[in-house]
Amino acid sequence: MRTTSDRIRHAVSFEIIGLLLVIPLGAMGFGMPAADIGVVSIAAATAATLWNYIYNIIFDQAMKRWRGTVHKTAPARVLHAVLFEGGLLLATLPFIALYLGIGLWRAFLMDLAFVVFYLIYTFVFNWAYDRVFPLLEDA
Repeated sequence: MRTTSDRIRHAVSFEIIGLLLVIPLGAMGFGMPAADIGVVSIAAATAATLWNYIYNIIFDQAMKRWRGTVHKTAPARVLHAVLFEGGLLLATLPFIALYLGIGLWRAFLMDLAFVVFYLIYTFVFNWAYDRVFPLLEDA
């Protein structure tokens, strides 16, 4: 399993790279000021960073228990990404609606767009991270 420092490096690098991509894309895609998208994105990234750390520990423990290893297959990576983003969607939806002064349906659609972006990004980032920082064989 990964060390605490490795998990922190993973979570922080994931969020920084994600913000550098999502703020300008969100501002263009939603036709809103980058500052507003930035506030929403940074608040969501903060929540996601905490969730990322906790979620990955839980997911790795479950993988180790059910499969005997934390090495992820492609289907396990898809499940990992979907469950992570679903939990984050539930946590961020009220904040997006309140901060942007929009209805829950519009906030849901915006959050869903963020989820689609981050779903793909999560899969690609984690695959790349595991290539750059591989697990030991006995993990």
